[in-house]
Amino acid sequence: MAFSEINGTKWFSEVNSMWAGQAMSLEVEEMLLDTKSKFQHIQVFKSKTYGTVLLLDGIIQATERDEFSYQEMITHLPMFAQGKAKKVLVVGGGDGGALREVCRHKEVEEVHIAELDEGVIEASKKFLPSMSVGFSDPRVTVHIGDGLEFVRQQKNRFDVIIVDSSDPVGPADSLFGPAFYQSVYEALTDDGVVCSQCECMWLHAPLIKEMLDSTKTIFPVVKYAFVTIPTYPSGQIGFQIAAKNKSFSIEEPRSQPSSQMQEALQYYHPEVHKASFVLPVFARRALNI
Repeated sequence: MAFSEINGTKWFSEVNSMWAGQAMSLEVEEMLLDTKSKFQHIQVFKSKTYGTVLLLDGIIQATERDEFSYQEMITHLPMFAQGKAKKVLVVGGGDGGALREVCRHKEVEEVHIAELDEGVIEASKKFLPSMSVGFSDPRVTVHIGDGLEFVRQQKNRFDVIIVDSSDPVGPADSLFGPAFYQSVYEALTDDGVVCSQCECMWLHAPLIKEMLDSTKTIFPVVKYAFVTIPTYPSGQIGFQIAAKNKSFSIEEPRSQPSSQMQEALQYYHPEVHKASFVLPVFARRALNI
C-alpha cells in the first residue's frame, strides 16, 4: 500500500506481493476514513475518477464507479443458476454490495450475512450508502463473527451461499480451505449452489486450479466464471461456482431477471451469465478445463 504525491497531487497505489511488479493507482481527492479495527486496516477515500473507494489492509475492495460488475455477478450467477432460492447466506461481504443484489430477488424469504469485522459494515453504511442499502431490508439478519464457525453450525439450510471474501491472506484465509467447503456443502440444501471469489486468471492460475481441484473433491459440479472490473488487479476477477446436485448445469440460468430487475442491473444479463464461463485458451490450459 502506498500513498504518494506526484506533481502536487496525492495518489494511492495498490502495491501487494499477490500482484508483484504492478499496481493500480488512483488520484486521491480527500481521505475520509483511516482506522484500524481488531482485524484489519480500514480506509476510505474520495478519488478523482472512481468515486468513493474502500480499502482493507491497503487492497481495493470497492469503488463507487465499478463495484456493480463484481457485486452483480457474484450474486446473480448463483441465484439464477439455482433458480428458486428462498434462503440465502452471504459470508463476508460487509460492504453490503452482494446483500443489495440478493435483496433484488423478491422470492427470497431470508437473507443472512456473517461478517467478521463490524467495522467494515459501519464504514460502508457511512461512506457507501448505495452499496449498504441492503442492511435495511427486513429479510436480512446480520451475524457478527467468524464466517467459518457460523457455516459449521448450519445443516441443509441455505439454497445459495455467497462467499464474498477478500484475498486468501489475513482474516479471510480460513474461507479458502477444504474444511470450509465441506461445511458449506453440509449447510446447503440438496439443490444448493455456492459462489466464491476466486482470484484473477492472469495472475493466480495455479492458486485457482488448486482451489477448483480441492472443491471438486467435495462438490460434483464445480466451474470457474469471470467478470471484468477496472480497479481489481489486471482488470479481472473470477468466481468458483459449485452445485450440490450433479444434474445442475450452472452455466445455464434456470431462471431470469424480471424486466424490472433487468432494467436496474448494469452488468448481469442471461447472455452474460453463459458467456462468463467461456474462458480464453491460456486459462483453459492452465486450469486443465
